[in-house]
Amino acid sequence: MGTMVVISTTAVPDRVRGSLSRWMVEPGPGLYVGTMSARVREKLWSAVRETVGEGMAVCLHVADNEQGFVILTAGERRRQVVDFDGLQLVQFLAPVEVEEETDIPGLPVAPEPPPEEESAG
Repeated sequence: MGTMVVISTTAVPDRVRGSLSRWMVEPGPGLYVGTMSARVREKLWSAVRETVGEGMAVCLHVADNEQGFVILTAGERRRQVVDFDGLQLVQFLAPVEVEEETDIPGLPVAPEPPPEEESAG
């Protein structure tokens, strides 16, 4: 007997969307819902995980645990699923800050300009 599976995708290659639409219904952009056996779900998720590229995907399916479901993720993302005493929780990673290199090595740093004075007028 099959169970309900939900897969959400963002910025995945067209071939991933095509594979998912063969087995599932797409009620909204990047959101796939279907009922399938565990074997089909595992093979489909394995194919998604291997071909997600620069995008990301999340799979939720029914499971016999306290929450009643399992969360699987693929691709780089700020949200990560962590196990906390048997519960799957979502944690946010800090945004990556990119430092801009404005100084050229070997050259002295220019002094800050003096503050402009307001003229009374």
